[in-house]
Amino acid sequence: MGRNMTQKILDAKAGRAVATGEVCFFPVDTVMTHDVGTSGVSPLLEKFGTTRLAPGVENVIVLDHFVPATTLTHARSHQLAREYAKKWGVDAFYEVGRGGICHQVLLEEGHARSGCLLAATDAHVTTYGGVGCLGLGVGVTDIAMICHSGTMWIKVPEVIGIELTGSLDNAAAKDLAIHILALIPFDLLNYRVVEFFGPGVASLSMDDRFCLCNMLSEGGVKSCLVAGDDTTRQYMEEHAGGRGTIITPDPDAEFAHRYTIDMSAIVPMVALPHHPTKGEPAVNAEGITVNQAFLGSCTNGRIEDLRVGAAIIRGKKIHPDVRFIVTPASQTVYLQAMEEGLIKDFIEAGAMVTNPSCGACIGASSLLAPGEVCIATSNRNFRGRMGSIDAFVYLASPATVAFSALAGEIRSTGPQGERGE
Repeated sequence: MGRNMTQKILDAKAGRAVATGEVCFFPVDTVMTHDVGTSGVSPLLEKFGTTRLAPGVENVIVLDHFVPATTLTHARSHQLAREYAKKWGVDAFYEVGRGGICHQVLLEEGHARSGCLLAATDAHVTTYGGVGCLGLGVGVTDIAMICHSGTMWIKVPEVIGIELTGSLDNAAAKDLAIHILALIPFDLLNYRVVEFFGPGVASLSMDDRFCLCNMLSEGGVKSCLVAGDDTTRQYMEEHAGGRGTIITPDPDAEFAHRYTIDMSAIVPMVALPHHPTKGEPAVNAEGITVNQAFLGSCTNGRIEDLRVGAAIIRGKKIHPDVRFIVTPASQTVYLQAMEEGLIKDFIEAGAMVTNPSCGACIGASSLLAPGEVCIATSNRNFRGRMGSIDAFVYLASPATVAFSALAGEIRSTGPQGERGE
């Protein structure tokens, strides 16, 4: 039996073939914490008697969740993160205004690399699977132990294989992700790694792959991986100086479950309140009044997402009853959007463009009042996620969000049926 991508990465770390279900300690390449997770690590390092961070583990801190700080609690967490970075001598510290949303920053700056093992205090660490990096979400105790010892224990997970064929002719990667979350039961995804491979992968941009892997976190997966190709290799050359090892599954790789999805059959989707797995064709939700539209987050705040949204609203006006919030995923994305004139398009249409942060997605800014409806490109629509527990959040692609912002109600196409993907 051949090896899947997860096994190949863990085999390389263990120096031998590992067995599914086996518990092993593996050396970690990179750890990341943000302003929410960093403060809890330092006291544990002191408890462990740590005198220096484990060599060979790249340590990265990004301030992104509550940026800029709007309460004394958040200001203190930022302060503790800065103190931690100076005390322990981390490899990279991204201050307010000099980074952006952590997952986008780690990809842009080459901290997440193909074939590597990365642990972070955030569930959407699965995003790194877009470049074939095995990202695992953990708590502060695990991070502290990795920083102390350089290793972490993992129960080698089972893997679900998804063969992609065709291309996204009528939809976006976000629609594909929502479709998959509705297709595969939660109990099958839980603690399993999802691996994407097949001829359809070549048609996906890197931004598509990041979106897909990010969103699958909401199904309870351990992680996600996309088979590497020339597109991956080029991204690694541009962002990580060519470091990393391109990973693909063997033709006879072992999978606990296997699916084949023809991407040309995917249609625009929405995830209904109050869970990302409640996916339905967007047409089923059309006509629902919208009070707020949000384009951004670690799922869909990349340059391709902003291009889609800007192209749809360019030269038009946002519906007078809609607040349209646009959040670039990083300072780099923000600058590129400015150079391409996208920010001007959004502002002239009546949108509010914010600094890169997790604010609108996590309910730290742009809150929803009771009874209000938001359509968002973010990854979670739990009750109370973006404000009032009596508000309603629908998840959708950048195109559907932009069309809805113009119409004042959920729409997956324009007046003449244009899709905008």
